[in-house]
Amino acid sequence: MPPIGRDNKKGLLLLLLAAFGLCWMHYKSDPKPVRTSIVHLFEWRWTDVADECERYLAPNGFAGVQVSPPNENLVIMTPWRPWWERYQPISYKLCSRSGNENEFRDMVTRCNNVGINIFVDAVINHMCGSGAGSGHRGTCESYFNAGVRYFPAVPYFTFDFNDRICKTPSGDIENYSDPIQVRNCRLSGLVDLAQSREDVRSKIAGYMNHLIDLGVAGFRIDASKHIWPKDINAILSKVNNLNTRWFTKGSRPFIYQEVIDLGGEGVQSSEYFRNGRVTEFRYGMQLGTVLHKWNGEKMANLKSLGENWSLMPSDKAIVFVDNHDNQRGHGAGGASILTFWNPRLYKMAVGFMLAHPYGFTRIISSYRWPRDIQHGKDLNDWVGPPSNSDGTIKPVTINPDGSCGNGWVCEHRWTQIRNMVIFRNVVHRQPITNWWDNNNNQIAFGREAKGFIVFNNDDRNLSISLPTGLPAGIYCDVISGQKEGNLCTGIQIHIAASGVGDFQINSQAEDPFIAIHVEAKL
Repeated sequence: MPPIGRDNKKGLLLLLLAAFGLCWMHYKSDPKPVRTSIVHLFEWRWTDVADECERYLAPNGFAGVQVSPPNENLVIMTPWRPWWERYQPISYKLCSRSGNENEFRDMVTRCNNVGINIFVDAVINHMCGSGAGSGHRGTCESYFNAGVRYFPAVPYFTFDFNDRICKTPSGDIENYSDPIQVRNCRLSGLVDLAQSREDVRSKIAGYMNHLIDLGVAGFRIDASKHIWPKDINAILSKVNNLNTRWFTKGSRPFIYQEVIDLGGEGVQSSEYFRNGRVTEFRYGMQLGTVLHKWNGEKMANLKSLGENWSLMPSDKAIVFVDNHDNQRGHGAGGASILTFWNPRLYKMAVGFMLAHPYGFTRIISSYRWPRDIQHGKDLNDWVGPPSNSDGTIKPVTINPDGSCGNGWVCEHRWTQIRNMVIFRNVVHRQPITNWWDNNNNQIAFGREAKGFIVFNNDDRNLSISLPTGLPAGIYCDVISGQKEGNLCTGIQIHIAASGVGDFQINSQAEDPFIAIHVEAKL
């Protein structure tokens, strides 16, 4: 949402639930079991996403890609082409900074052909800001007049917006403890669509169905917190099954909804569970607090991570260490959020997330921007993706060592993160076993007989023999290196017939954790 303010061979089960006279549709969110994580290629061009699906994501076990909003948006020049202009729709035409409809179609086809699903960031709560004026300043040059709520390229008219029912003097949300305001008033001035109207629901569903016809596998519903759950459900009831060119007949879209719920407000995440999964913003905030060692927190406490931490049920949660909002200080989490700017702790956090069974995991792939932090706030938090002087997005170039150039960070290509994506696939559905901790910041745990991971976030070295539950043999640590044929480019761990292994991690190590799994056995 703006700063202001799979299984491709398996159907997603459709449950019909009657509640208070309403018929709810629940889209069971459980992508392909052997591919268990998605990556948000934030602000990437469609041609680059297609290339990445084929050359990197498919060979390395990723399940899918969340792409930036593909529809026409307001072109904002002050500040110059900010990332959040993508969250100010003008129409549902498929032309954006990432590419046109033909490029989008080609991307979806190429990614699906190698087993990588595409999930669209769907901005359906609102259109552009109420003060955007009028003209042809959209990425497709469609005419609009925000002041009179006229968006003829959809088309939307005055009566398609909630201005008549919002009761605040400003027309904006003024009290987040009031769920009616949160749903019926403008989010930071963005003109609020009336999803209770049947024609608005049909137009939104038409946009989503067009994307499904092209082969899209599901949607992140932006700003879901600001849409009544029953209206989301009504829209989803109009959404078609997935395209049978790539998906089994009757397969339903993978749905996950952006709801920031840190407690104490008028809207709760649980209201949205019937529609699909929900973003669990508390996960990254709490994990960051632990790894920072703030507030007396320590990694040993992670043994009970889950609902005991007031998190939502695992089968409802989309989890992430950071996202495109809070890595800039927007959304939720504040200073506790770990990002690529702190790579040592960030890799540990993502490694833990991918090793632990809680939730469905999403990784972000970012770009760098010139931070200007003053009084705790980044004055450049608006800066858009690496761009040319005409505003076109620069291509994602790949360096000889596999890293990205042109200002793209590509965290998903970091060896440690990529190998932990594979680790999560290998240990899928296995319970946590053999937990060990030193009652401080050294921990270890296994995933049944499939994998084992050890962390040292203490100020002293770790040297210990631990039962792993793994078969005897020599394993390659996938953090310091990886298995290549019969060789290991990193640390080798010997597991005895008893399942016990010896682990040493220096407290000053660049990456103070070790991970082994049965597919990295030499």
